[in-house]
Amino acid sequence: MKKEDCFYLGKIVKKYSFKGELLAKLDTDEPDLYDNLDAIFIDLRGNLVPFFIESSQLHKSNLLRLKFEDVDTEEDADALLKTDLFLPLNLLPKLDGNKFYFHEVIGFTIKDVNFGEVGILKEINDSTAQALFQIDRNGVEILIPMNDEFIAKVDRKNKVIEVKTPEGLIDLYLEN
Repeated sequence: MKKEDCFYLGKIVKKYSFKGELLAKLDTDEPDLYDNLDAIFIDLRGNLVPFFIESSQLHKSNLLRLKFEDVDTEEDADALLKTDLFLPLNLLPKLDGNKFYFHEVIGFTIKDVNFGEVGILKEINDSTAQALFQIDRNGVEILIPMNDEFIAKVDRKNKVIEVKTPEGLIDLYLEN
């Protein structure tokens, strides 16, 4: 299994017991969707390794208490601390309407209701306070905040995201 075929689920943050149990912080708004997993992939030195889950249960709000098969001691658990957890993309719940996963809209055409076709979505930058659409318009990078009020429509069939940006925003990038 390759990382590009998976999505990031969370990170193992600490040991829970002396019997090899671990707590994972999940990167999701719906942790209960991942309470009954059979297996999970753990990133060990750049390789995704499958681990089978003996038992799991939600612990507090977004922590998942995990007991893996063949991880029975504190030492076994220590080896997995701070590792990242992944699941295959096909396990992501389907989204509809204007909700989407970042990976699913890369390559979509961005159209502004006033401006017209803006360009192709190359990346979503979520390292800033506000996530940004990074759009390529014939070699010019245009950044549009990923704001619910700006996203008018997501057309999965035609691979188009229609946005309604404040007047002049796109022109700022094109004036040279």
